[in-house]
Amino acid sequence: MIRISIDAMGGDHGPEVTLPSLLRVAERRPDARFLIFGREEEVRPVLDRLPRLEEVSDFTHCEVAVRMDDKPSQALRNGRWKSSMWRAIEAVKNGEADACVSAGNTGALMAMSKFCLRTMADVERPAIAAIWPTIRGESIVLDVGATIGADAQQLVDFAILGAAMANALFDIDQPTVGLLNVGVEEIKGQEEVKEAGRMLRDAALGTMQYQGFVEGDDIGKGTVDVVVTEGFAGNIALKTAEGTARQIAEYLRAAMSRTLMARIGYLFARDAFQRLREKMDVRRTNGGVFLGLTGIVVKSHGAADEEGFAAAVELAYEMVKSGVFERTRATLDLYHAHRPVTPTGAVSNA
Repeated sequence: MIRISIDAMGGDHGPEVTLPSLLRVAERRPDARFLIFGREEEVRPVLDRLPRLEEVSDFTHCEVAVRMDDKPSQALRNGRWKSSMWRAIEAVKNGEADACVSAGNTGALMAMSKFCLRTMADVERPAIAAIWPTIRGESIVLDVGATIGADAQQLVDFAILGAAMANALFDIDQPTVGLLNVGVEEIKGQEEVKEAGRMLRDAALGTMQYQGFVEGDDIGKGTVDVVVTEGFAGNIALKTAEGTARQIAEYLRAAMSRTLMARIGYLFARDAFQRLREKMDVRRTNGGVFLGLTGIVVKSHGAADEEGFAAAVELAYEMVKSGVFERTRATLDLYHAHRPVTPTGAVSNA
């Protein structure tokens, strides 16, 4: 049985979306069980309409719901110990749940997750990792919004975290890893990125294949299994890709309905367009994983519909089932145990 705690109040739609989404997951993943946290007056009417979900769920009333516009400091001050978001995270800390999923305020979720779960040893900051559809299949991109600005060591840690996730989810022994940069030449880019590249080459980790620098267009090509960047650039890349997918879908929809011949042509190519629509559907890859914490937390897009939130819950399910957390911790421990130490006792980045 895989137990997933749910912040039912998160997102733009709250229980009206989060709870029916869980029913979809329960039908596809019969070994999943849910710990649902939220306000009883909003959760109970929806839950009463879903008796099948009640059979595989436990509900806990929480008097506070974190608002989407709350600052992280406000969320911690007003919601610690008693909000649905905090209680869902705390369930992972206490061993009651194997993973947590919320569509709530990203800053608040990250702040509460760091405060409640803490980061793994030697990891200074966690990262948000997203699964990215590519021409070759799927890649992992991180960080897509947790850390604005990152030094060389943090980028190396992100590479290790992302490679461990790719190893577990994609079943790849040595995932290929690239650092996102403005060019593939070693002389280009910020000093932090160039230094991280040198550190990854010198480390020669057996758990990954470091391929060097990659550019923005390499993300969609699937040039590497794991693309590493800091959160500012990663978040812009993610939002740009989502917007572009919607833009192309709208262009196609308009073109296919413009003339009678276009509509007839669509009928003949309907299966092909359906496959394209599925490939471009951002709901299929909804869910960002907070990597580097001592537990699994998945952030769903706040505007996600039922299928989108279900995808985030299923991502949490797969993270648990594939043992990502255990592999990540083992890889990080191995790397940091072999980093060179200076005569003063400080760990060197050389």
